[in-house]
Amino acid sequence: MREHGYAEQVTSSARLSTSILLTCAAIGVATGVLQIAAGAISIPVSATLPVLYGLVLGVHVLPGVIAQELLRAPWVALLTHVMAALVASAITPLWIGRYIGTALLIGGLQELIAAATRYRRWEAWRFFLSAIIVGVVIAVAIWFAADVTRFPLWGQILYVALFILGPVAWTAVGLAIGRALRRAGVPRRRQG
Repeated sequence: MREHGYAEQVTSSARLSTSILLTCAAIGVATGVLQIAAGAISIPVSATLPVLYGLVLGVHVLPGVIAQELLRAPWVALLTHVMAALVASAITPLWIGRYIGTALLIGGLQELIAAATRYRRWEAWRFFLSAIIVGVVIAVAIWFAADVTRFPLWGQILYVALFILGPVAWTAVGLAIGRALRRAGVPRRRQG
C-alpha cells in the first residue's frame, strides 16, 4: 500500500476540472459583456459626472466574485477575470492593456484574500473585505492619475468614497448571482 505524499495531495486537489474551466469561461463571457458596457459609458460619465466613475469601474469585481462564490476553488477569480478581459478586449482592442491590467490587479487581489484564508472562508464578509481593499487600491491609483484635487473637498471625498462603494455594491450583486447559480445546480458536481 503506497502512501500519498503532501505534494501529490495538493497537486490533485489544485487541478481545475473541465467543468470548472467551462464555468469560468461562461462567467467570463457574461461579465466581459458587462465590462464592454461599462467601458462604453465610462467616457461620457467621466466627461459629465466624473465623481460617479467609481460606481462604473466597480463592475470589474464581478467575474471573481461570481466565480469564487459559485465554485469556491483556488484560481477561479483570476482565471475568470482574464477571460472577461479577453472578451472585452475582442470588442475594444484599443483597451486590451486596461482590461488585462485590471483583470490581473482585481483578480490577483481577490485570489490573495481567498488564499489568506486558505480558500476555506466563503462568508460574505470575506468578499466585502476584498471589495474594500480593491476599492482602496483603485482609489489611490486613480487619485494620482485623474487629478482629483480639481474637485472641491466634498467632491474629492465623494469621488474616493464611490471608488470604494462601487466594488462593494457590485460585490453584493455578484454574491447574489453566485448564490442563485448555486441554487440552480451550477456547476454540476461529480458523484463519487
